[in-house]
Amino acid sequence: MSGSTNSPSDFLATTHQVENQPPLLVNYNPYLQDQALQEGVRREGASWAEEDLTHFGAFTGQEAIIQLGFEANAHKPTFESHDRRGERVDLVRFHPAYHRLMQIAVQEGLHAAPWSDPKPGAQVARAAKYYLHTQVEAAHGCPITMSFAALPTLLKQENVTAPWIKKLFSRDYDPSNQPFEQKTGITLGMAMTEKQGGSDVRSNTTRAYPLGQEGPGQAYELVGHKYFVSAPMSDGFLVLAQAPGGLSCFLLPRWKPDGTKNPLQIQQLKNKMGNVANASSETELLGALAWMLGEEGKGVRTIIEMVAMTRYDCMLGSSAGMRQATAQALHHTAYRQAFGKPLNQQPLMQNLLADLALESEAALALTLRLSRALDNQQDEHEQALLRLATPIGKYWICKRTPNHAYEAMEIIGGSGVMENHIMPRLFRESPINSIWEGSGNVQCLDVLRAWHKSPESLEVYLDEVSLAQGSNTYLDHFLQELRKDLKDTSNLEYRARNLVDRLALALQASLLVRNSPHEVSDAFCASRLQAGGGLNYGNLPPGVACQTILTRATPQI
Repeated sequence: MSGSTNSPSDFLATTHQVENQPPLLVNYNPYLQDQALQEGVRREGASWAEEDLTHFGAFTGQEAIIQLGFEANAHKPTFESHDRRGERVDLVRFHPAYHRLMQIAVQEGLHAAPWSDPKPGAQVARAAKYYLHTQVEAAHGCPITMSFAALPTLLKQENVTAPWIKKLFSRDYDPSNQPFEQKTGITLGMAMTEKQGGSDVRSNTTRAYPLGQEGPGQAYELVGHKYFVSAPMSDGFLVLAQAPGGLSCFLLPRWKPDGTKNPLQIQQLKNKMGNVANASSETELLGALAWMLGEEGKGVRTIIEMVAMTRYDCMLGSSAGMRQATAQALHHTAYRQAFGKPLNQQPLMQNLLADLALESEAALALTLRLSRALDNQQDEHEQALLRLATPIGKYWICKRTPNHAYEAMEIIGGSGVMENHIMPRLFRESPINSIWEGSGNVQCLDVLRAWHKSPESLEVYLDEVSLAQGSNTYLDHFLQELRKDLKDTSNLEYRARNLVDRLALALQASLLVRNSPHEVSDAFCASRLQAGGGLNYGNLPPGVACQTILTRATPQI
């Protein structure tokens, strides 16, 4: 019999041709591909940093750097309580990818640059770098943020902290396990939460016993526990404990000055749903040496500036997560086709994509405005603005992030829930900043406290919003109604979330009206400041210039 026929086995290696799959979003420059970020850097006073940010953007967009985030999260930290001889060591071991991410962050000054090299726009430049770097991987941002936030508290007791500050300013990342005096650079952590208290730190039971003289700068032994200590391999921790004169703040080193291990014992690592590349732990303090910082009995007042700075970085980190999720969704839909045309050319998808892009740009605008305020804290207006805008922004931006991440994941579809895609990590990361450093209710109550303690802070905030007055009718009406409702002081605590929601939207809208293209600000105000706003993403009203918004926000590779 002549001729031949193909058998099924001839096709087993080539059952189909892969097509209609987007390329990986790698080897691009997330700074140059983010118009809102570039404009914000210039607007808020850090145009001098653009060349450096351009280089750093190219660096963080490399496939090899992006891969570090996947590797650090695929290999959780491990805990070793004792060595092979039975000696207590309390070691947490990390994957090399985590250490590389930490090294990059420290070398770039994300932990201290605005303090060690203060200049106009330093906070804005640092924010832009942090925004780029945490899009690669967010969990290692925790020790970087705590180190950055510790400086204002350390400055309250320089007779004790001067050598710590000097090491903190170093650009050397030194993960070695030895006393801080022997290291080329250090990181710092914070330990406030206890089992019985959570956000109510005044219920802390950890006791501080003076070793000699009492008071600021003196040595104490701490006995008790801390239920949530992140980055337990930090070189020192700011800790709250009950001294004879009340709740006070202390600097607790991981090693004693004599070279012996300080008895801060790790009980276990937390098994977290997100932020897994970073270690968080439960600890026992068994007579651990620490020095009092600030006045005895004024621990909350002493540490509050650190708390405010960590909340600011929560805003920054959540804004970065929104941008990465938006970029992934925009990139996917630019390449993926369905029903005969690219997804990003289909009206309903354009509505949803543009809405996500608006949320991301508004979050960044608010965060960078606070970065400028941090650069100008000597100005009473800026200081008052920070007092109110920090808890407002932390509450609003961090709370908006989880649903934003989910919508981006849904846009990408089945591939977006696979662990080899960045979206599962972004989704698991998305609630973290809203819960850490004070949950939503805590932030709203802090807004009320700040308003009550400093009534002028609310007027400063509303004056800032009013800088856009007369430029958008939706915003004008929204602000008018908000002012009216703020005058009603009945049931303020019950109504706090509603008021803080609206305060956040008002400032975001004002910033966009003043600074962004009218297509962006018009869409934001029309979709969020009318009755019925705040529905699920993808509810932009008719007439929105979706294509302009998408072109502005979509990264190109």
